[in-house]
This record gives sequence, C-alpha cells and structure tokens, in this order.
Amino acid sequence: MKLNRRRILLGLHESAGLGWRSIEKILLGNQDWEHAAEFSARDWVHSGLTEVQAKRMTENFTNEWMEQREQQLRNKGIDWITCLDEDYPMLMKESSRPPWVMYLLGRRELLSSFSIAMVGTRVPTAYGRKVAEQLAADLCHSGVTVVSGLARGIDGVCHDSALRCGGPTIAVLGTAIDKAYPPEHSGLYRRVAEKGLIVSEYPIGTPPHPGLFPQRNRIIAGLTRGTLVVEADVRSGSLITADAAMEANRDVFAVPGQITSPKSCGTLNLIKQGAKMVTSAQDILEEYGRVDQLNVTGLASMNEGNKLTEPEQRIYHMLEQGSASFDALLLATGWDFGLLHSVLLSLIIKKQVVQLPGSIYKLI
Repeated sequence: MKLNRRRILLGLHESAGLGWRSIEKILLGNQDWEHAAEFSARDWVHSGLTEVQAKRMTENFTNEWMEQREQQLRNKGIDWITCLDEDYPMLMKESSRPPWVMYLLGRRELLSSFSIAMVGTRVPTAYGRKVAEQLAADLCHSGVTVVSGLARGIDGVCHDSALRCGGPTIAVLGTAIDKAYPPEHSGLYRRVAEKGLIVSEYPIGTPPHPGLFPQRNRIIAGLTRGTLVVEADVRSGSLITADAAMEANRDVFAVPGQITSPKSCGTLNLIKQGAKMVTSAQDILEEYGRVDQLNVTGLASMNEGNKLTEPEQRIYHMLEQGSASFDALLLATGWDFGLLHSVLLSLIIKKQVVQLPGSIYKLI
C-alpha cells in the first residue's frame, strides 16, 4: 500500500537508530520509499541501511506503529512540520543539515516570520542582562521575532523581554519538546508555548544529553536572518550558534563589552573577526532595510493584514509584468541580496507571491 510521504518521513524520524544521514540515504536511494512499511530487510539494506538497522526496521516500522506515534503527538497537542511541507521555512532549507522533522508547540506561522537569533552566556553580568532585555524589546517593537534556546541566562532574558512587550518569540529546545528544560524555566516554557512557538527536532521520549544542545544551535541559526551574541566568554556555547550562522551564510552581530570582563571576550573576538558591532536595534535593522520600522510601525505592522510596504509594492508591480528570477529582480532593483531576500520572503508570508523551482517568483 502506498503511504503518504510526509507520514513516512515522520515515521523514519521517529525510528530508533536512524540518524540524519541514514534518513538521507533512504530518501535519496532507488527504493520506492512510499511503500516503506512493506519493505523487507533486503529492501532496507538496498536503501543504504546496515543489516542491524534493516532488521530493526523490518520488525518495528509498520503502518500501525506510525499511527500510534502520530496519535501520541496529537494527545500532547504537539504539531509537526516536515521538509516536504509547503510551509517548511525557506531559510531553514537553505541551511546546513535542515531537520527532516521539527516538532511544534504554539504559533506555527512564526517559522516564516522575520526573525533574529539572540544568544549568550548562561551566567550573564548585570550589563549583559540589561542589554539583552533592551535589545529584545526594541526588536520586538519593530516587528522582529526573537529566537533563542530557552537556556539559563541571556536566552531566558530575551524570551521574557519579548513576551512582556507583547512580541513574538521562538524557543528552540535541545531536548524533546514535551518537557521544559531547564526545569526552572517551566513557567517561561508555558508562556512561550501560549504566545509564541516552541521547536525541537527530537522525538518525545528522547532523554536529555549534552551532545544534543550543540545540534539545536544550527536550528536557531538556520531559522533566522542573523545571530546576535549579547555576552559570551571564549568557551560559550553561543559561539557555536554564531559559527552555525556563518556556515549558513547568515549575518553575525555582537554586543561589545568591557575589555576587562571575561564575559565579553567571546563577543569582542567575534567583532575582531568581522561580526557587526551592535549598540542598538537600529544597527541590526539597517542591514535589512527595516530602520523605518524602528519604534514606528512595530508590532502594529503585524496586524495590518496584507498591507504592503513601499519595497514590497515595488516588487509586486515588477511581478505584475510576469514571473522573474531572483537574479533578474536583483539586477532590476539594484538592491543588495539581503534586502531583496527579505522583501520576497515578506511577500510570500503575506501570500502575495509564490516561489517556483529555480528561484523564480510570481504573483499568486
């Protein structure tokens, strides 16, 4: 029996012993994986799995098992998105090793919002906390979704500040989605789930493990246009997120601090290496042509339906003449890559434009 490709991908992701590379082998293999529930051990081996993996899949990978896993997610109110879904975030697809499946609690639509990652040390100074709180609030008031990892310290400050100013925020977990981690952030976890979005690539029941957290940092970076490191020492895990952002060809920003403070060594090194120094939200917004929105349109712009900005109107009128490639629009507008990408993404979110294969855009 031919099964839904999205459903099978969820089943593969939920299968014990299959990592990202193993799933890639199956999807790129010659086997008709839409009939995976009927595969023999030989079929699984031909799909790229080891004999041990193949034996396990033959015993456990059934239609009934997939139904049970789906129902378990529904019972917990957990949604999921696969890389086969139309609303899978485009930025995430362009990053290194995009998750095959992401589990969601909250506002799914935020995955495609204009977002900036904010990360930093788990033991911030008073200066770091104050700066994180202010920058998160200013970005949210300018219609930017703040993305972080719900960790102690800077992460928690950023999520809390975004929620208190009524703005959107996304928390990407390094653990399974059905439990708050760290436990002391259970209240913050619930608030983000209610007002924002919680994301994890780990199936429910996955035990916490230190090795999972560096992996989630690529999702924080992959979902966003840029990563802002607020405060970090030279061994801070937030620098892994900055590295992931650079690997995904995203912007990296850093807040300067006192040269005598160990908590500023990491951010000062990033600035030396070319990260843009940030002293206000404007320093970030100007990179994307959004300075006019600072403290002016703010969150109200999110509630104006499909009202188009001047840049969006310009692209819309160009596409009224017919479909056009990204390169053609870049040449016609004279804009930089980041601005055009931001405007097209916004038009897609507003359901005015659709992207076709080959980076061709047309009006809906």
